[in-house]
Amino acid sequence: MQSDQLSYIPILMQFVLAVGFVVGTIFVSSKLGPKRSSESKDKNFECGIKSIGNARNPFSVKYFLVAILFVLFDIEVIFLYPWAINFKELGMEGMVKMIIFMMLLLVGFFYIIKKKALEWE
Repeated sequence: MQSDQLSYIPILMQFVLAVGFVVGTIFVSSKLGPKRSSESKDKNFECGIKSIGNARNPFSVKYFLVAILFVLFDIEVIFLYPWAINFKELGMEGMVKMIIFMMLLLVGFFYIIKKKALEWE
């Protein structure tokens, strides 16, 4: 029982170090950072372009849809890497499973194309 508890010490040390770093960084930045405030410093700044209008204007849903689709297909491509590394060991069973996986991927891709989710107006 003693050795099982001792194996958690590195995890505890890493947790304490991470929390200590965050707390220390916040503390140091609040004590050493500049305290002066002005109207020009308090303005929102984005990419060197002056802000015009209300920041609460809604974004098009297409933007978020494309972002979600990118993440979805990117994660599916990540599954190809371990398969390619273990291709010989998986044999024919692994090949059949990957063909099924790729077919499902293509069905989803063709559905997206049919719904015109990637077309901009």
